[in-house]
This record gives sequence, C-alpha cells and structure tokens, in this order.
Amino acid sequence: MENFIVSARKYRPSTFESVVGQHAITSTLQNAIRNNTLAQAFLFCGPRGVGKTTCARIMAKTINCLHPTDDMEACNECESCVSFNNNASFNIFELDAASNSGVDDIRALIDQVRIPPQIGKYKVYIIDEVHMLSGAAFNAFLKTLEEPPAYAKFILATTEKHKILPTILSRCQIFDFKRITVEDITKHLQNIAAKEGVTAEEEALNIIAQKADGALRDALSIFDQMVSFSGNNITYKDVIANLNVLDYEYYFGMVENILANDINSILLLLNEVINKGFDPQNFIQGMANHLRNLLLGKDQRVVDLMEVSNQLKARYAKQAERCSTEFLLKSLDIANECDINFRSANNKRLHLEIALLKMVPVGTPHATSVETYGRNDVKPVQPQQPAPQPAPQPVQRVKRAGTISILDEGQKKKEEEAPVEVRNNPFTQEMLVGAWTKFVETNKNASPNFVAGIGKYQPSLKENNEIHFDIDNILVIKDVNNMGKLRDHLSKSLNNNQFTLVHHVVEKPKDDIAYTDRSRFEKMAEMNPNVLTLKKGLGLNIDI
Repeated sequence: MENFIVSARKYRPSTFESVVGQHAITSTLQNAIRNNTLAQAFLFCGPRGVGKTTCARIMAKTINCLHPTDDMEACNECESCVSFNNNASFNIFELDAASNSGVDDIRALIDQVRIPPQIGKYKVYIIDEVHMLSGAAFNAFLKTLEEPPAYAKFILATTEKHKILPTILSRCQIFDFKRITVEDITKHLQNIAAKEGVTAEEEALNIIAQKADGALRDALSIFDQMVSFSGNNITYKDVIANLNVLDYEYYFGMVENILANDINSILLLLNEVINKGFDPQNFIQGMANHLRNLLLGKDQRVVDLMEVSNQLKARYAKQAERCSTEFLLKSLDIANECDINFRSANNKRLHLEIALLKMVPVGTPHATSVETYGRNDVKPVQPQQPAPQPAPQPVQRVKRAGTISILDEGQKKKEEEAPVEVRNNPFTQEMLVGAWTKFVETNKNASPNFVAGIGKYQPSLKENNEIHFDIDNILVIKDVNNMGKLRDHLSKSLNNNQFTLVHHVVEKPKDDIAYTDRSRFEKMAEMNPNVLTLKKGLGLNIDI
C-alpha cells in the first residue's frame, strides 16, 4: 500500500509557469535571470499559502541550472537539478527562522557563506519566517547581507514584513505576494480533480476556494478533506455540510421574501437558519455579500467582480432585475450597520430581525419611503390624465445671524413613473398658521416631543410656496415619520401639495454660569432683588 501524499506537497509547483496567481512576480524573476540582473537579497512577503517559499525554491533551482530553457525554467536533467529534486543539493540551504532564531544559528550560516559552490553558479540561502529572528541574530546577519560574496544569494520569506528591521528591508529587493483569487484557486482545483479522477461540481470547488481565503495550500487541504468525506464525487451539498457553510439558497429566499413584503416568511426563514446552528452575525455578513453581488449583477461591466461560479452569476443577474438600485444600496447600509453594532446588542436575534424587517419598506415595489416628505407626496391618478411636474428644488444652504437654514435633502423632487394629481390652491399666512396650529393640537398627545419641537415658533410663508419654520433641536427634523404626517396634514388642509418645507435650526443662547462666590451672589441678586435688601437691612459685610 502506497503512502498517501497530501495534495499541497504532491502538486507543489516546480516551475515558474506552474505557480498559481503570481504571474507578475514570476515574470519579473525570469527576466532578472535572463538578463543576469539578480539582486543579492530578495524579500518575499505576503499571507500564508500564496507561494513565497515555493517561488524561492524554484528560483534557487533555476539560477543553478546548467542548461536552463529559453523561458528561464530549470531543465530538471542536469546534475544540479537532479540533486535539488532529490533534496541532496549542496548549494541550496533552507533555514526555518521560527525554530532557528538565535544568533548562533545565523553565525553558523555565515560560516557556510564563505565556502564557494562546488556545482553551479550560486549558493542560495532561503530563510523562512525571517521575522522570527532575534534582534541579535538580525544584527549578526546584517553585515553579511550588506556585502555578501558574489556567489551568495539570500531569499527571505515572511508573513509579517512590518516586523523586519528597516536596515534589512533597505538591502533587499521586495516582492509582495497577493492573495490568490477565488477564480484561480477554482481552476487549479479542477485540474487536480481531473488528475486524481475526482468528479467535482464547480460550485463545490468555488466554496472551497472562498473558504481558503486566498491561500492555495489551505484550499488543497480542504480538497483532501472533502475527498475523504465524499469519495471521488464532491458535491456542493457535501461541501457546505462538511465546512458548515450557509447555503446561498437561504439568501436568495430571504431577498424574495423581502421583495414580497412577507414578514412572517422572513422571520421563519431566519429561525430555520439559527436552528441549524449558524451564527446570526455570519448570516448578516453573508446577506451583505449577497446584496453586493446583486448590485454587481445589475451591470455586465462589473459582474465578473463576483467571486462565484458562472451559473450563480446568471442567477444573481436574474434576481437583480427585480431589485432597484435604491433598495440594494439602502439594504446594504442596513446590513452593514447591523454587523457593526451586532456585538454590542443585548438581544442579538432581535437585532438581526429588526435589520431584516427594515429592508422591507425599501424592497417592496409599492412601499413609500418614510424618509421623503417633499413635493412628491401626492396621489396617483389614471394614466390618461397626465399633468406637468414642476422642476425639483435644489438643495440650498442659507446662513443668517442666529440661525442656520437648510433645505432638507429629503425634499428633493423624486421622479414618479405614474402621472400624479397636482393641487396648487393659493393659501395665505393666516391659513398656514391655522393649519399648523390644528396639527399641533391634534397630535400633542400622540407625538408630544415632535409637537413640542415644531410648536414653539409660528411658520412663515415665503416666495415659491416655501414654508419656513424654526426648531431648536435637530432631532425634530430627523423624525421623518412625523414630518411626513405634517406634510400630509398641510397638503389636505390647504388643498396644495406644491409647497416645500424649510427648517431653520435656531441656536440656543448660552447661559452664563456662575463660577465664583461673587458671581453666584450677583446672579441670586439679579433673580431676586430682596437679597440685596436683606444684606443692607442686616448690615452684613460679606467678603465675596
């Protein structure tokens, strides 16, 4: 019985061409070898499993090859290549700095540098996880790195470049390895599956690639795990079950329920997800990613930014046709806010449920956004009776002494596909004050805080049917629900829906605070003159 070799070792790249997802780096190294412009020291940095040590080994093998190919690949036939392939090369040394981090280890390496190569041109020293070297080891290594023999090449690899001393960095040619894309990992897994005689669904391999988070070695380990679990037939269902990944069907279903304004189905579907043991925060993060993919699916120019299979891209594009851009953007914002505040929520399930239900009004085709209370708040009529629409009022900012006047962005004209009834009955300042006062009296019990905020000052009718009113608390204008009710009331009472509400935030005067004994006494005397009379009557001589 043959010993099993993990895929990460069995299919480890042995040529520059076979390196996955790092074409820019491998091309640069090949050109340097071809043009004989090799630096003395290289620093390969990047996340785990992206090919740093692999590229270092390929480079060390290639520059010592006696008969390299025209593409600057090792021939695998010369004495140097054969000894390297058999792990018997005397010109290539690998040091794991994680377990050899002391100054003595570096001194032993420096002693070896003095001996020239017996076969080939260069002696290559590969130091993995170089950031683990101690300070003394770095200092001992610095002189050799600065002025090495012409035949010595150093290739340093690290996942944490910020821990390397600047003096070391300045002496190295630095290559930043990137995370390998989901698409590249998926293609590589398909090739390995074909070589191993394994049938694998594209969506299954795509999930493995996503789970690997840009690390090819992790993807190959997961692939081996799935082969052990499923045999020679890897399916999407087996992968999500084994890796505890949430099925994308839940997200497609959740969006359908939101678009249908089916609150009960939303709550039941979320309950099913939680009962299966999935973390609620992972669900909202997955929901945000699903909404992002729907947004990308609305334009073919960016559809390739989705890290999903081609079959799923088509499905995202189909559901995206039923979603407005406004719905997707607002829902993304809701999902992101839910994720940010998730850890601080006392009732995490309720926190998630509220976020999903907030998406319903913007997702329902006939729902009215509660954030809009401008001139678009009118009733639709029959299509055969179209009426011209006034031009939208731009957002204005006007400053004056003591107040700040802002035309609310929620009052911008919103385009309506259906014709609307325009009511433009003239009204006076007295009619406006009467309607305003009636609203305050009617709603003082239902919305006391809002009514208190708008009832302190009388509204004023300006040109172009602009209704200006003062508030001393910006939270009043943030109550978009009550602002919408105020708009409806004025529209019906005045028989006019072509006005614009403009609020002014009145700056409150700052109260003088008495800090000293004298100032406090004077403040008391100002409020009650009898204090001075009492002082004089008693003949008091208070030292203040």
